[in-house]
Amino acid sequence: MSTDPQQLVTRFAPSPTGRLHKGHAYSALLAYHRAREEGGRFLLRIEDIDTVRCRNEFVDGIFEDLKWLGLTWEEPVRRQSEHFSDYQTALDRLKAMGVVYPCFCTRKDIQREIEAAESAPHGPDGPIYPGICRGRADAVPLLAEGKPHAWRLDLKAALEHIGEPLSWHDEIKGEVTAKPEELGDVVLARKDTPTSYHLSVVVDDTLQHITHIIRGEDLFHATHIHVVLQKLLGYPTPIYHHHGLLLDEHGERFAKRNKSVTLESLRARDIDPEALIHSIFPR
Repeated sequence: MSTDPQQLVTRFAPSPTGRLHKGHAYSALLAYHRAREEGGRFLLRIEDIDTVRCRNEFVDGIFEDLKWLGLTWEEPVRRQSEHFSDYQTALDRLKAMGVVYPCFCTRKDIQREIEAAESAPHGPDGPIYPGICRGRADAVPLLAEGKPHAWRLDLKAALEHIGEPLSWHDEIKGEVTAKPEELGDVVLARKDTPTSYHLSVVVDDTLQHITHIIRGEDLFHATHIHVVLQKLLGYPTPIYHHHGLLLDEHGERFAKRNKSVTLESLRARDIDPEALIHSIFPR
C-alpha cells in the first residue's frame, strides 16, 4: 500500500446502523471520483464502534450498495471495532497530558444540572455539558472502586496546552478559525465503549494517511474539536470538504429511517444505477 505523502487519499466511512441512502451515495461518489481524478487512493472504512446498533448485515449491505454504484476501494477495509487498542493508546496520551477527565454523570444528572442553570450554553448539538465532573475531588477513589465513567476532553486545559489559535482549510468555506467552545468538553471514550466518534475518526484518518476529508456539512461543527485533538496528538490536519446535503422532494434530509430511499430499495425497483448516479451526481 502506497503512503506517498504527496498523494491524495480520500475515504468513505459509514456506520453500519442501517442501509445506505442517496445522501450516502452522493458523499461516497464525491470522495471516489476526487481520488480517481487526481490519481489518488480511495478507502472504505466501517465505523462500527457502536457495538449495540451496528450489525454485520448492514456491513454486507454497504459493500453490496457501493459495488452496485460501481465503486471499488483498497483492501483491507478498516473496521473500527477491530482497533480499540489504537484509540486506547491515543486516550492514554491525552491522559498523560492532563487534558481529559473521568465523567461519572448519568444523562439525568446532566439534564438536572442544565435545567437548574439560569442560562445553559447551547452548541450545534444542543446544551453543552456543564462541567459537573471537571476537577471532581473524589474522582480517584471512584475510579479505584470501578464506578462506571466516560472520559471527557478538558477543553480549557487542552487549549492552554496548545497555546495558539487553531484553524483548518475547508475547500468550500475557505480558512476556518476553530471554535471548539461550541461543543465544549466532548466525550472521548464512553462508559460502554473505549472510544467515541471524535477520537476514533481522528486516529483513523491519521493512521490511514487521509489527506482530504470529504463529508456532509452536518459534520462541519465536529471539525472544531477534531483539529484540537489533531494538535494535541501531533497529527496533521487534513484538508476538509463539507458538502451540502441531499434533500428529498419535501426539503428534508435523507435518513436511514426512511427505507423508501435506501439504495437497496431502489435496486429492488430495478432502478438503473447509472441513471441514479447521474441524477444525484451529474458529471
